[in-house]
Amino acid sequence: MTSPVETNKKVLLAAPRGYCAGVDRAVETVERALEKYGTPVYVRKEIVHNRHVVDSLARRGAIFVEETDEVPEGAHLVFSAHGVSPAVHAEAKRLKLNTLDATCPLVTKVHNEAKRFARDGYHILLVGHEGHEEVEGTAGEAPDVTHLVDGVEGVESLPEFLQHEEKLVWLSQTTLSVDETMEIVDLLHAKYPQLENPPSDDICYATQNRQVAVKAISENADLVIVVGSQNSSNSKRLVEVALQAGAKASYLVDFAHEIDEKWLEGVSTIGISSGASVPEILVQDVLEFLRNRGFSDVEEVRTAAEKITFALPRDLRPPRT
Repeated sequence: MTSPVETNKKVLLAAPRGYCAGVDRAVETVERALEKYGTPVYVRKEIVHNRHVVDSLARRGAIFVEETDEVPEGAHLVFSAHGVSPAVHAEAKRLKLNTLDATCPLVTKVHNEAKRFARDGYHILLVGHEGHEEVEGTAGEAPDVTHLVDGVEGVESLPEFLQHEEKLVWLSQTTLSVDETMEIVDLLHAKYPQLENPPSDDICYATQNRQVAVKAISENADLVIVVGSQNSSNSKRLVEVALQAGAKASYLVDFAHEIDEKWLEGVSTIGISSGASVPEILVQDVLEFLRNRGFSDVEEVRTAAEKITFALPRDLRPPRT
């Protein structure tokens, strides 16, 4: 009598995954600031939305604060990758803080668009999540003419007078689901025929690339595990994208030990990805966890190559030789 053959257990590893250029720049900004100025260096909000990264920097001497007025006068303060409003810059100047701006350049691009459209007399429909630091920073560039559209349901709650505004444009948070954003924008165009598109796509290259990669692995996966934190917008979107693309189940975890053994029951193919603020070591920990449970066959599925880098803030760049 022959024993039953064990189902082949396989991992599909999405690429690109993990750190993007903006996150890499932001984390290195804090690291270089600690090296140059010593401890403490203050950081407004989480430098990026990842528990491991924030805890690691805190152990090295970074102090994370919620608001600028918590920082002692004259101290060094880093603004997070998500950007801040002009009001926050003004508060830091009033407190005579030495600021280092780690805002992702792709977020800065959206800020500049908001300023320009407001100056030109437009009302701005900002597609994004209420309460997210990036949205607060962008809206703060033109608070009197910016109207938040949070999800499909946000379209119907916009003020009626916008129907009669000739100059109307939409912008978006950089870390949204591409598909959901386009669904919202289609509804906005139907409601406001005069609505103009931004000069270029606001959803960043890394967000789009990671979503495309997750789609590629999800159609063949019983389970997709996304490594990322619960407050990471782009990580949460990857879970949604996985389910929409055909994965039977998908979960978000910060660390390998958070994986529930029950998720693996009856599963033969697992897809793995990680959000744009996740260091690769956390993904490798997940792969090791799965390898110890028979998932030793790992195939990387690459859908794009990323070569973008961003320069550090000027005060932290190495001297020219």
